Amino acid sequence: MEEKEKQEQYDFFAYIGRMKYIFRWGLMRNTDSENIQEHSLQVAILAHALAVIHNQLCGREELSPDRACVYAVFHDAGEIITGDLPTPVKYYNPVIRENYQAIEAVAKEKLLSMLPAELDAVYRRILFYEQEDAQYYPIVKAADKLSAYIKCAEEVKAGNREFVKAMESTLEALQASELPEVAYFMRHYMEAYNKTLDEMN
Repeated sequence: MEEKEKQEQYDFFAYIGRMKYIFRWGLMRNTDSENIQEHSLQVAILAHALAVIHNQLCGREELSPDRACVYAVFHDAGEIITGDLPTPVKYYNPVIRENYQAIEAVAKEKLLSMLPAELDAVYRRILFYEQEDAQYYPIVKAADKLSAYIKCAEEVKAGNREFVKAMESTLEALQASELPEVAYFMRHYMEAYNKTLDEMN
């Protein structure tokens, strides 16, 4: 009996599965470590929520919460290849920032090369959503910032002063946001993150 022809294999989804091995906040002592898979799920939940608030409560141009969610799931995918560069380094000056963005683009192209050509267009739109579907960038970026603030607040709540300055600067950035959905979320949902489980119940 002839051996069945070996099916062609692609590495894309196995690589995406390695998000759980890339840890965030590398320069800081963490009470509870956070990997980019956990972070990406939280950003996806928050991006979905911000898009819903945008549509239902802010009376603005309609966005797809589902699309915002998917873009957020993959927003840090390039870091599987580059690793997570700490924010103080990433934004130290315009030259570093510009070069890091170029490195991120190369990393995303590398991920896309792990897919069959027939799927390239679908995942290119997702991985490069900032260019391909730019109206979603402010929502996903705001969700990313909210996730960072929640992480900082949780660390400070646990007594870790390592995150105090990061929490203050992240809060300033959120308060400076021009998105009304961000202000709404901060006003109505953020305080609950300081509650204990018993207080929430």
